[in-house]
Amino acid sequence: MKKPLPPSYFMGALLLTVGLHFLWPWRQLFQFPLTLVGFLPIAAGVVLNLSADRALNRQNTTVKPFEESRVLITSGVYRLSRNPMYLGMALIILGVAVFLGSATPFLIAILLPLLLHWKFINPEEAMLSRSFGKVFTEYRTHTRKWI
Repeated sequence: MKKPLPPSYFMGALLLTVGLHFLWPWRQLFQFPLTLVGFLPIAAGVVLNLSADRALNRQNTTVKPFEESRVLITSGVYRLSRNPMYLGMALIILGVAVFLGSATPFLIAILLPLLLHWKFINPEEAMLSRSFGKVFTEYRTHTRKWI
């Protein structure tokens, strides 16, 4: 059986975020037009994901978390975050939560990064450490895991 990949977790989180808002809209935190601020993290998340994906494709290395990377990318959005795609996913969910305005979607905005950290980031960074050794250690000392 194939392991679910991060986009599956992201889509599940997106569905839960919207579902919680409509099924259990506990305490409205933001009202229109303030909810429109949610589009800022959504846009930032989309840009991060597209930029990171483009960088990986340009270097002909894998985007899949359980496959060995051929190249350690440390420029572009990878200069800002060691995990720009996961950061992008988290920002999109946060933006959707702000756009919806109720408190319950923020549960998913908190839980998704924790899940991604535990399920994908830690194993990926262990693999990168084995593959790239001192180069990854140096990169890790200068670039934050998230932001």
